[in-house]
Amino acid sequence: MLQIKYKWTDGNNRDFQRFYLSTEEYYSSLVGGVQNRKGFIPYNISESIGTVLIACIDDIAVGCAGLKRYSDTDVEIKRVWVEPEYRRHRIAENMMNMLEELAEKMKFQRTVLQTREAMREAVSLYEKLGYYRINNYPPYDRLEGAVCYAKNL
Repeated sequence: MLQIKYKWTDGNNRDFQRFYLSTEEYYSSLVGGVQNRKGFIPYNISESIGTVLIACIDDIAVGCAGLKRYSDTDVEIKRVWVEPEYRRHRIAENMMNMLEELAEKMKFQRTVLQTREAMREAVSLYEKLGYYRINNYPPYDRLEGAVCYAKNL
């Protein structure tokens, strides 16, 4: 059984910056290149994500997830990522639960997130955790390929 440790940080964290670059490459590969997702990039700048959770195994960062205030009642979950060789160990699920607990402590009423239909594993995880599909919220209401989910806390 893997010993997974979690640490809280922010969007300036070096490990999170590395994951940010990995996720940018991955998301661009899903849509045929960065030119096909330029509309998404300004809304996902890593430094704008105020609360970040890093998952570590043997002091090596293997996953991340973040929270970004969206409104007075909603907080957005950003950049949920686990390195491929460490998937299937419930790391993403644990991070999601920890983010939801923090969001509730911060007095938010709902978590929201944006993903893509093509990210089947992510969609499956979110639905398993009780997220439901909502109308795309701004700015994703103007971006082709986006799908949005929410969960009441």
